[in-house]
Amino acid sequence: MNARVDAYINRSSQWPAEMRYLRDLLLAAGLTEDIKWGKPCYSDGDRNIAIMQEMKAFLALMFFKGALMPDPKGLLQDQGPNSRSAKRMTFTSVADIDAVATAIAKYVKAAIAVEDAGVKAPPAPALELVDVLQERIDADAAFKAAFETLTPGARREYNLHFADAKQRATREARLAKYADRILAGMRMRDR
Repeated sequence: MNARVDAYINRSSQWPAEMRYLRDLLLAAGLTEDIKWGKPCYSDGDRNIAIMQEMKAFLALMFFKGALMPDPKGLLQDQGPNSRSAKRMTFTSVADIDAVATAIAKYVKAAIAVEDAGVKAPPAPALELVDVLQERIDADAAFKAAFETLTPGARREYNLHFADAKQRATREARLAKYADRILAGMRMRDR
């Protein structure tokens, strides 16, 4: 057991009992644990297998390559419309976890088998830029160059944030708010 994970779980006010039980299952399945991305992450060697995510309404066990794993019991859920390979199980009680404890061990084995086989998610589709972002890129060479130097994930995050606004005025306001960050080569969440 990792002391950093102990500290994380002890600080939790919402799902500590569920995390402790889930942790025991993951460690019993042969995974190691650490804190990555600020959350308890479970690995097989240097390969990330799953991560616990505390949400307001549930505790999630997200498998990094869940979309590539068999899901005979239909336990894995998409994280959202823009998620490509990660899928998760969700729980609201220790009883929820206990009801699928045997399946969790099988899913861990399946996730390790996906890693052993070297299976990779298909490449992301080409990024289709939202109108206001495409217009700015077409009109401003410096902005275009700065946007293209961002990582694919950072470009995608900005595009999703701008596109999420239903009204053009809101998309324009969001672009105006983040334009200087893009020009500075910063991701949305950089400080």
